[in-house]
Amino acid sequence: MIIVCNNEGKSGIPVAAGMLERDALALDAIEAGVRVVEDDPEVRTVGTGGWPNLLGEVELDASVMCGSTLRTGAIGGLKGYTHPVSIARQLLERLPHEFLVGDGAARFAHEIGAETGQLLRPHSSAAWQRWFDGEVKAEHRATWPDAPLIEYCHNAVDPEIGKDTTVFLCLDRHQHIASATSTSGWGWKYPGRLGDSPVIGAGSYADSRYGACACTGAGEMTIRAGTARAVVLYMKMGMSVRQAVDEAVNDMRALKGGLISRVTIHAIDNKGNHRTVAVNGLPDNHYWLWLPTMKAPEARPAEIIQISEEHPQNKPFAMAVYTKES
Repeated sequence: MIIVCNNEGKSGIPVAAGMLERDALALDAIEAGVRVVEDDPEVRTVGTGGWPNLLGEVELDASVMCGSTLRTGAIGGLKGYTHPVSIARQLLERLPHEFLVGDGAARFAHEIGAETGQLLRPHSSAAWQRWFDGEVKAEHRATWPDAPLIEYCHNAVDPEIGKDTTVFLCLDRHQHIASATSTSGWGWKYPGRLGDSPVIGAGSYADSRYGACACTGAGEMTIRAGTARAVVLYMKMGMSVRQAVDEAVNDMRALKGGLISRVTIHAIDNKGNHRTVAVNGLPDNHYWLWLPTMKAPEARPAEIIQISEEHPQNKPFAMAVYTKES
């Protein structure tokens, strides 16, 4: 058995580990763990208290995947509900679909009686108001929210604003593998933006025959590279979890233009091996690991791999221009 989660999962991994020790299935354990993180007031990039979009609204995304059936449930752009991971789980269990967004996701959440709550908390609201007062032009403030947002989305690539997620990967004693993600997404994002977290194959993927992968950070990169599915596919091709992650990192090196920033790749295989790599990472990047031999989950440093010399999140967004030489 094994559980790997990112740094934001600190409060949830003991719950998931305790359930595994009591013979819970992987998907049940990590759903419970993610729910704790969604409620954690110290985590400002997931669930209640997450960062708002450009309009000051908190939109939540989440996903789950059962590696033994390859069924998934994904929710995007959800407002007003506190546990998107459980709504995603219910989608997997109760609908023939795999993905719901926006009003449809909210309708489903209401129909199943999902918990509602105020997602925008004072610290996030105050931060958004400071941004609005300091960055939005007077003529746009006068017509807000009916104002053009494109330029503000590009200028909001701020390294101080969270772009993280929580991700959990798990192998249980029955050899079932599962993944789960939850996020409030990129702070000051364009309304309706979906990152990689709810996009199966980009932000997460699980296959009990081979392994699982989930990513945090700049989801725009992993969507373009199909990172999570790629890692599992490389393992299917016979690579070790170490080699599979290296190959997925190499895929990212081909990205040109757009948002090239920080991404952390978390991966496990079906034998309980794991690897976590922080692409363009910082020295304090870490993840959490639980194994049955441990008394408690442990924080471990992520391996840093630099694929770009600059940190574009500190600069204005740059478009890529395609030429015959590209």
